[in-house]
Amino acid sequence: MGLPAPTAAETDKQTRLAITWLGHATVLIELDGHRIITDPVLRNRIGPLIRIGPRPQLLESVDCTLLSHLHADHADLPSLRTLSQSGPVLAPCPAHAWLGDHGVRRVRELAPGGEVSVGHVRISATVARHDPRRRPFGPRADPIGYVIRGSSSVYFAGDTDLFLDMAQLHGSVDVALLPVWGWGPSVGAGHLDPQSAAAAVALIAPAVAIPIHWGTFALPRPVKRLADPSRPARDFKALTEQYSPSTEVRVLNPGQRTVL
Repeated sequence: MGLPAPTAAETDKQTRLAITWLGHATVLIELDGHRIITDPVLRNRIGPLIRIGPRPQLLESVDCTLLSHLHADHADLPSLRTLSQSGPVLAPCPAHAWLGDHGVRRVRELAPGGEVSVGHVRISATVARHDPRRRPFGPRADPIGYVIRGSSSVYFAGDTDLFLDMAQLHGSVDVALLPVWGWGPSVGAGHLDPQSAAAAVALIAPAVAIPIHWGTFALPRPVKRLADPSRPARDFKALTEQYSPSTEVRVLNPGQRTVL
């Protein structure tokens, strides 16, 4: 599925901020003329997981790639190697050597508090609470989230559990991209579910929250799946309206683009 072309009315707006959710934790952020992609997974299969929604296709190059951690459904090596980009791959520490050994170039490591500039956009790493291991025999790297700041600001949480220090972002970001589920019938420690993601919104108080990391991958049948893949996003929206009524929730379908 290709990215939808902007309408004439959106042409000026897209230079400020547009968000396209491509599935799972893969989001295209268009901010001030820069194209930034998060955790690109562009294939139909990742290990045993199969895509149950449309496959994304990027029609243009990106200026920067953000990797939150090294799990296979977030740091997909074939997707990273084939992605056309003009700028760096930002990744957690210590990921540079492993990514380079697997053909991923222009890697720059960030730890929480670290910051780089991509054109007029500043990107800083934030804390995340998640398993640092790439199973079964891969490397360890401390997961991170990102805040992207230009004329608007976006928080990409990556994969994380709820933690109180999220409140340090309170009122400082315009859009929060928050995981609300995963790929199985349940989620374990180190992940947000609809309720804890809604609690994260209450801590962060963004103007807009967009649920990600739901309804994209599943194990092949006859393994049990979530009966309604879109339910986590709907539950998140309802709970956020209860916990943080001043935040607007925009639920996107894979490939859908919203302009802010």
